[in-house]
Amino acid sequence: MIIGVDFDNTIVDYDELMHSIAVDWGLVSATMSRNKKQIRDTVRSLPDGEVRWQRLQIEAYGLRMSEAAPTEGVKEFFLICKQRGIPVRIVSHKTTHPNLGESQVNLRSAAVAWLEQQGFFARDGLGIARTHVYFESSRAEKVARIAQLGVTHFIDDLEETFREPTFPAGVEKIFYSTDPAAHGGGMKRLDSWARIREYLLPAARPA
Repeated sequence: MIIGVDFDNTIVDYDELMHSIAVDWGLVSATMSRNKKQIRDTVRSLPDGEVRWQRLQIEAYGLRMSEAAPTEGVKEFFLICKQRGIPVRIVSHKTTHPNLGESQVNLRSAAVAWLEQQGFFARDGLGIARTHVYFESSRAEKVARIAQLGVTHFIDDLEETFREPTFPAGVEKIFYSTDPAAHGGGMKRLDSWARIREYLLPAARPA
């Protein structure tokens, strides 16, 4: 077993951070739900909403990345993998710089710094090697990396990853989604890292 894991909105939870930035910038009300999707839809509905949304993403994924929280239960999952000797690879569709031309924020450096800050690379922490973190410039390149690494199970919050025509047929698709309306057809939909852990890493049973 080799487990592959997406990064943004799978390992990292941006809900609180994006809500804080959007409120600070006057884009949403303080009473709005701390939910990235609702914040995105609200900001996009504003005049010049797409550009405002892109700037908010740059702030969250780059300049203020250190304030983002790990998704609940994800560290416990990685720790059990380390304890059981199960290889884990982080594979993310993340460009070096944002698509918004004038920004020179290095998104990949911010992500690596966040992983280090959260103890993912520490030997006495979660023990992930830096060389086992892969950032790809397109979804197609991400899928090619998954195939090249020999991943057996891949965890992602985006259905689009699994629907790529070249997604390797032998890889089990674990669709991480807290949206009850998400169907995850052809995928195993799980709504928490606790459930992912129970599914992929069941507790050892007595002989």
